[in-house]
Amino acid sequence: MANYRVIGKPVERVDGPEMLTGQAVYGPDVKLPGMLWGKILRSPIPHGKVLRVDVDKARNHPGVKAVIAAKDVPARRYGYAVEDEHIFAIEKVRFVGQPVAAVAAVDEDTAEEALSLIDVEYEEMPAVFTAEEAMRDGAPLVHDNLADLKARSVYLASWYPVQGTNIIHRASNERGDVETALKKADYVFEDEFHASQIHHSYMEPHATTAAVVGGMVTVWTCSQEVFELRTVMASLFGVPESKMRIICTKVGGGFGGKIEPRLEPVAIALALKSHRPVKMVMTRSEEFTAAAGSTPATVKLRTGAMKDGTLVARDIDFLCDTGAYAEGLAPSNRAMKDGIGPYNIYDIRVTSTLVYTHKMRGTQLRGLGVPEGAWAIESQVDMIAHRLGIDPLQLRLKNILREGDLNAIGDRVQSIGLEECLVKVAAEIDWAKTKPKNVGRGLAVIAKSPTTHSSISGAHVLFNEDGSAQVMVGASELGQGMCGVMSQIAAEVLGIGVDAVGIICADTAATPYDRGTFSSRVTFYTGMAVKKAAEDAKQQLLEMASKMSEIPANDLLVENERIVSATRPELSLSLRQVLEAAHNREKPILGRGWYGGKGDYPALPHKAQGKEYVPGWKYAAQAVEVEIDEDTGMVKIRKIASAHDVGTTLNPTSVRGQITGGVVMGIGYAMHERLQFEDGRVINPSFMDYKLPSSQEIPEIVAIPVEVPLPEGPFGAKGIGELAVVGIAPAVGNAIYDALKVRIKDLPLFPERVLTAIEERKAK
Repeated sequence: MANYRVIGKPVERVDGPEMLTGQAVYGPDVKLPGMLWGKILRSPIPHGKVLRVDVDKARNHPGVKAVIAAKDVPARRYGYAVEDEHIFAIEKVRFVGQPVAAVAAVDEDTAEEALSLIDVEYEEMPAVFTAEEAMRDGAPLVHDNLADLKARSVYLASWYPVQGTNIIHRASNERGDVETALKKADYVFEDEFHASQIHHSYMEPHATTAAVVGGMVTVWTCSQEVFELRTVMASLFGVPESKMRIICTKVGGGFGGKIEPRLEPVAIALALKSHRPVKMVMTRSEEFTAAAGSTPATVKLRTGAMKDGTLVARDIDFLCDTGAYAEGLAPSNRAMKDGIGPYNIYDIRVTSTLVYTHKMRGTQLRGLGVPEGAWAIESQVDMIAHRLGIDPLQLRLKNILREGDLNAIGDRVQSIGLEECLVKVAAEIDWAKTKPKNVGRGLAVIAKSPTTHSSISGAHVLFNEDGSAQVMVGASELGQGMCGVMSQIAAEVLGIGVDAVGIICADTAATPYDRGTFSSRVTFYTGMAVKKAAEDAKQQLLEMASKMSEIPANDLLVENERIVSATRPELSLSLRQVLEAAHNREKPILGRGWYGGKGDYPALPHKAQGKEYVPGWKYAAQAVEVEIDEDTGMVKIRKIASAHDVGTTLNPTSVRGQITGGVVMGIGYAMHERLQFEDGRVINPSFMDYKLPSSQEIPEIVAIPVEVPLPEGPFGAKGIGELAVVGIAPAVGNAIYDALKVRIKDLPLFPERVLTAIEERKAK
């Protein structure tokens, strides 16, 4: 590694003190003078006509300042991908929890009382609750006419609805001749896997405060995409974007669940109606029943293999349940890009079908469809290995992508450390050593494509007169440590300390545009924007120093917060001297940087037709060791090794934290988590009934950074935020098979399911 000053060093979080002292302002902490409380009345039925909404009693209730329903708000639809949602139900409700009306009152209790006074009459209608049901002939339609809906411009080229059905999107990514390749294969393996819908389980609930002053709408909210939110809200309410300001509060976890609008449309509408600031905070029950979950998928796959273990063809069919609204479009498309896994297979076909149902929406959740695909692919790879009598590690080593191979979207693979990741995790769990009875070991390899869809990030770096610097980025800090990493990047370029760098993020009126914090993109895209902005500012600094010293700028450099000359050792200007001169004689030094915006999403047709290379693929391998109690089905994870090709480690403390946190989330996805429905209603809407891993269940976790620098990344870095979640489920499933020779194809792997598999094996 290069000899950096702060890059690669375990720098403490720059926002750590405010978080530890309780001074950080999260969404629920926002308070404004004259603020009202807003509450939403939600549908109690999954599908039906709205015959009458009577708000008179609620409007006349003491302390109530505004009551609104569909007739009181704009009637246009909105949505980040497909515009299919209204602020309140118009004519029909489509899931239990859909907003029907809302109130703003002087306090939370009064608002709750007012909700109980709203009288709504429904006519219940037949509903469909699974993707399979929704695709049957004659199934009730969630949206009566898909032709009435439209995709936003950035999605038009990758949206394929099937009119007259509940299929909101169906597309394929194909290369070669899959059917011929399968016929030529020595073996064809066919399997089907199911993933459950899980909740994002962030600690901070959705919280939004909206105020309207002098025609300016200002919204404080915990959003992962402030600029996208501004665009959609401005369009929805018919105001210019210059009159819509979104300020991101500190976010207590997002994981994809705080990307799309939730409370913002209602809070803005109530603020406009009441002429007072309105604050709204979701209850935990609302989070589980009316926000969003993951986009679960049934995955059917056929894989052709030769006797020696060479994988020659893969045909995969994803059937994804998006619930009542099409936020699952992004995961559905991502499945097409990443659906074959990190394997060198030329003949491929990945079909993804996204279906409406009368349930709470599915949306992005830490991987955008990759966890569901990896669960199926990596489970089947182990099954193929066992059927062919080949060690699962060796089968992967034989087939994984390496430098120069062709990946799923037609790129030649570059800067890949996957093999090293796989070898290291296998060694960490003693893959080849003899195991005790009922102990098993499992592996998984994973990859995730870069986010290229309108993925532009901007940054400004402003030098202050005292030699410190202010970094301004439009990405949101979700708790992942983005502010610290951006400060490190700027400090390294500028030649100053991290403590001399301030950072402002995610305020549409104060920071440059950024597509948002999602899909492990911030380190790569926003980091490069900060690096370019800092380089721009530094160049301006040296040019100013050149004017003062009459020494060419290319002969000057920054050392220890002073300007020195490579050839004139007598020169020594402090940053303060130069910056005071810049402010007083010319202009403040402001550097600007932009990055991203290239590539296609998804790759249809293939890039072999001449499209440009898209950098930023992420690779990892994970391995687990488990111990199983055959009498109870209890699975104890003894150890997890998670190796990630990080490119360059910018901050080792943050890298370990990201990997460890992701692994724990992956344990929940693998072992416990599922939203349970009964006639479209979530029946486990609290942390009492929705199981997450407890501290006693967390095993030894070994985080292994592998460094294969990416030339296009900041100092060679890649993103790592999501991958630590993705491979745990298949690795655990493979370890269970290794221990007991039972194969489970449904998630989660809770004890009852494991015990049933054991009993079925014994019965056979």
